[in-house]
Amino acid sequence: MTITTRKATLGGLATLGVIALLAGCAPAPTGNGAGAGGDAAPDFLPCIVSDFGGFDDKSFNQSSFEGISQAAEEIGVEFKQAESKSEDQYASNVSSMVDQGCDFILTVGFALANATRDAAQENPDVNFALIDSALSNDDFSPLTLDNVKPVLYDTAQAAFLAGYLAAGTSKTGVVGTYGGLQFPSVTIFMDGFADGVAFYNEQKGAAVKVVGWDKASQTGVFAGSFDDIAQGKTLSENLIDQGADIILPVAGPLFQGTAQAIQDSGKDIAIIGVDSDLFETTPEFKDLYLTSVLKQMTDATNQIIVDASEGDFSSEPYIGTLENKGVDIAPLHEWESKVDPALLEEIEAIKADIISGALTVESPSTPK
Repeated sequence: MTITTRKATLGGLATLGVIALLAGCAPAPTGNGAGAGGDAAPDFLPCIVSDFGGFDDKSFNQSSFEGISQAAEEIGVEFKQAESKSEDQYASNVSSMVDQGCDFILTVGFALANATRDAAQENPDVNFALIDSALSNDDFSPLTLDNVKPVLYDTAQAAFLAGYLAAGTSKTGVVGTYGGLQFPSVTIFMDGFADGVAFYNEQKGAAVKVVGWDKASQTGVFAGSFDDIAQGKTLSENLIDQGADIILPVAGPLFQGTAQAIQDSGKDIAIIGVDSDLFETTPEFKDLYLTSVLKQMTDATNQIIVDASEGDFSSEPYIGTLENKGVDIAPLHEWESKVDPALLEEIEAIKADIISGALTVESPSTPK
């Protein structure tokens, strides 16, 4: 819930020595890969189950799908997929992958945690990786299974950088955010974003306001889904009416509704994307993107699947951080010329300070 930092000037942050963060967590997977002389089984069958955002969500489902696609090509095998259209399909879709003989099943999203847990307990010979969630029992106590690898991201670290950037770029002194559903994998972005704005205010004696999320009370604005683009537009219009000129939608494809609201407003307003670099995935709105908060899911899922195909599966959690390059912010692309270069230098220094441990970004949803 707090930001802690040793006394240091921004100019000196980058010179601090780098120490490892989250030392007890698994590093980024580093297997050889079948294409590089690995020992992948030729009959290995990887599979994937989406949440109801679908594989073309321009977000975490799509990035994970690209990861399994690359892994299957590298290994030299086919893969199976089950695209969920509603929440009540999660358990049946996971079961269908088990029934089709999958050796490895990638389940995408916090909402699939219970379906993954139940299938893994019933099928200990099948390996699973769960994006954006650890496992828990029905009483919410932590659970570890030998055949389930949690794939988690400390996106608060990268969102902190985005919040600082937003605060330093805003002309109105108001920035906004909203989520799809109030999952930890959503609110961790919003927490980091709010903390980055607060840090900017502290450093600069400024008073940039965040609308749409209150970190202290863990309350804010949510669409209630990850597939209602019209609702994303409505929520964004409300944020714009409150003066926000930079908006962080943490809601899968609902950012498209935000883009529509901005275009309709005729105002100079920017979007900060999440998960993937929206400039690359959805270029039709490329002039609106200040940056994106990245979760490097494609690379991580690719390597986890290749490792599993070689008999090198591990249930130790993978946690993406700035230090291991599992999270980051995207290039500013067309917005770079509009941003003060000194601000970008400060952000690079802050990034180095987070990596070194001189500055700690904490969220109630920070993965452990």
